[in-house]
Amino acid sequence: MRYSGLKVITQGLFGNAGWKPAWRDPAPKAQYDAIIIGGGGHGLATAYYLAKNHGLSNIAVLEKGYLGSGNIGRNTTIVRANYFLQGNSEFYSHSLKLWEGLESDLNYNVMHSQRGLINLFHSDGQRDAFARRGNMMISQGDDAELLDREGVRAHLPYLDFEQTRFPIYGGLLHRRGGTARHDAVAWGYARGADRRGVDLIQNCEVTGIDIENGRVTGVQTTRGAIKAKKVGIVVAGRSGQVAAMAGLRLPIESHILQAFVTEGLKPVIDHVISFGMGHFYISQSDKGGLVFGGDLDFYASYASRGNLPMVEHVMEAGMTLMPMIGRAKVLRSWGGIMDMTPDGSPIIDRTPVEGLYLDAGWNYGGFKAVPASGWCMAHLMATDQSHEVARRFRLDRYLTGHLLDEEGTGSQHNLH
Repeated sequence: MRYSGLKVITQGLFGNAGWKPAWRDPAPKAQYDAIIIGGGGHGLATAYYLAKNHGLSNIAVLEKGYLGSGNIGRNTTIVRANYFLQGNSEFYSHSLKLWEGLESDLNYNVMHSQRGLINLFHSDGQRDAFARRGNMMISQGDDAELLDREGVRAHLPYLDFEQTRFPIYGGLLHRRGGTARHDAVAWGYARGADRRGVDLIQNCEVTGIDIENGRVTGVQTTRGAIKAKKVGIVVAGRSGQVAAMAGLRLPIESHILQAFVTEGLKPVIDHVISFGMGHFYISQSDKGGLVFGGDLDFYASYASRGNLPMVEHVMEAGMTLMPMIGRAKVLRSWGGIMDMTPDGSPIIDRTPVEGLYLDAGWNYGGFKAVPASGWCMAHLMATDQSHEVARRFRLDRYLTGHLLDEEGTGSQHNLH
C-alpha cells in the first residue's frame, strides 16, 4: 500500500477501516541466506539495503521483542553531520544525504525536519575548536556557519546570555541538521524491507550462534534453530552479550543514557540547541513537547532505566541555559542502552568468525547514523568489503592503534 494525502483523507472519512498491516508477521523459515540479529533502526536499515541495493530477498530480521522496541525509540531524535575527524566526517555526511532523500525512497513520512542545529561555545578555546570543526565540515561538503554572540541571540533570544559562569560566546550553526520521528524511521524501514521480501520476525530472541570450523552456520532462537550463510550482529547495547555467544569479547561497555520530554507547549524552540558546557541538548517535537537529554549515567548497566542524580544534573543544565524551561512540566523519561567504544566511534566490520559481521559501538551517534549504517553494513555483508565511507570503522583498530577519538576523551566512556 502506498501512502498519499488522498488516501489519508479517504480513510479518515470511512473510519480508517481500510488500512492493511504495514508488514507481514511470518513464521521463521528453516534457512536464510542472511540473518540480521536486531530489529531496531540499524538492523532494519541493513535488511532494507541488502534487498534494495544488492538484490537479496531471502533475509530474516530477528527481534527479541517488537520492532523498534530498543534505542531507535529511546533517543532525542537529532540528525546532524557535524563531525570533525576523517573517517567520521565522511560517514555522517553520507548519512545526512540519505536522510534528505529518505521519505521519497521509503514512501513514508519520517518527519525529517531540517530546522538547524546550533552548538554553543563558552570560551575562546571552544570557539577555536568549533571553528576547526566547521572548517572540516565545509571541506567535507557540508554546511557550517560560525556565529558570534549577537548572531546566536538573533536565533535564540530566550537563552540566558547574562550568566557569568558559562557566558555564551557564540555558536556553530549547522543549517541542514535537525530532527526526525524516531519510531517512524523504524516503521518506514520495516515496511520497505517487508515489501522486498524480508521476513521480519518478532518475539524471536537469539540464544546462541552456531559455528563450525570457524564459520557461522546459523543461530539458535526461542523459536527454534535457523540456518544461515551470513549473520549480522546489530543489537546496540546488547552487542557484548550477543557477540559472547560466538566466543568474542568486544571493546564495548554498555551504559545508560536518559532522555526527557515535557508537556506540549506552543512553538518556542525552532532549532536543536546544544549547550557546550553542560552536555545538554534540546529541541521541540511536532507535538509541542520539549525533548532533551544530557550525559550518560556514568555506570555500566543493561537496565534501560536511569538514576535520579543524572535527572537532577540534566535539569540543572537546562535551567542554566534557559531558565524559562523551569515552568514546563516533565511528562516522562526513558533510558537507552548505549554501546560505548573506547574511542567514541563505531564498528562496522567482519569478525574473526567467517560469515559473522558486526555493527556496533554507536555511542551518542546511533540515531543520526541509521541510514548510512544500514547502507554500509549491507554493503559489507553482500560483498565482504567495507564501504568506502566506513573503512575506518575497523574492529582491529584497538589492536593496531588506528583510533578515531572524535571527542579527544580516550577510554573514558562517560566523557564521549
